[in-house]
Amino acid sequence: MVLPVTHPLADGRTTHSALVRAYSGERPDRRPVWFMRQAGRSLPEYREARAGTAMLDACLDPAMASEITLQPVRRHDVDAAIFFSDIVVPLRLAGIDVEIQPGVGPVMGSAVRTADDVARLRDLELTDEALAPVAEGVARTVAALGSTPLIGFAGAPFTLAAYLVEGGPSRDHLAARTLMHADPDTWRALTEWAADVTGAFLRAQVLAGASAAQLFDSWAGSLSLADYTAHVQAASARALGHVADLAADGVRRVHFGTGTGELLAAMRDAGADVVGVDYRIPLDEASRRLGGSTPLQGNIDPALLAAPWDVLEAHVRDVVARGASAPGHVVNLGHGVPPTTDPDVLTRLAALVHAI
Repeated sequence: MVLPVTHPLADGRTTHSALVRAYSGERPDRRPVWFMRQAGRSLPEYREARAGTAMLDACLDPAMASEITLQPVRRHDVDAAIFFSDIVVPLRLAGIDVEIQPGVGPVMGSAVRTADDVARLRDLELTDEALAPVAEGVARTVAALGSTPLIGFAGAPFTLAAYLVEGGPSRDHLAARTLMHADPDTWRALTEWAADVTGAFLRAQVLAGASAAQLFDSWAGSLSLADYTAHVQAASARALGHVADLAADGVRRVHFGTGTGELLAAMRDAGADVVGVDYRIPLDEASRRLGGSTPLQGNIDPALLAAPWDVLEAHVRDVVARGASAPGHVVNLGHGVPPTTDPDVLTRLAALVHAI
């Protein structure tokens, strides 16, 4: 046992939860459901809690991050919480100059595009002291959740590297993909550094009490399968490897990306126990591509949250039916909750999933 004896998987609080069982390829009586970005702008209590606080500051305030994480569990009766954070939080903790600009997204103080730039990153590490606010936030949350599991969250190395190279958000990640091919040694050094930073961030959450770990690759859909396997997969495996030794204790690893229908098997082979599927590919087809042996998570189209209820209900029932082709299925969205979503729709949706 690597986990602390007080961990929810060690003392049994979450061992038999619907989420952990489904992630392990089982079919629990209660069909598990949670929503990516369930804690956030769609909730009035979130907007009230975060009023006047910058995003990254909120993520690193243990009491605030814990409260925001708990809000959707109280409201929606979902089967898991996911720790309130952001993909670039570990970069900030490692010493990178990064801010989240409203309406823009993460913006770096300077881009990382040369071998010298990457060499300077090597001096930046994610220490236990820097991770202390994250660990405290997780511990607070787990203490309040009881038998409901918490999922740890971190950004995949490609997405972090793309932000660093581009200097901020990008539609096509041209600079990152150019560096990948033009200077593969520098690219490899960058993604290895990103993998270790985000992997340490993920491990800290799990050791503090998270029962599962999700690696989120926002931008991997911009890659061909050949580029992913040659230039990205090893770094994702390195990041997930930071929690690989916890698998025997029941910690399951989830790998999710957007626009990654062609990459599903490669993402699974990077070390995931569960593959998250976005809304662009049906779950039965995703399961076929994965050989029918991998638990799935997903994949309600977020756009339908604003559709008439009968349209959304029919879609949810279809998603659940297609998810039956996998050995385990956790119902989720095929991306995050849009900020304009009516929270009552999510509450009703969770109840529908539990009733099917």
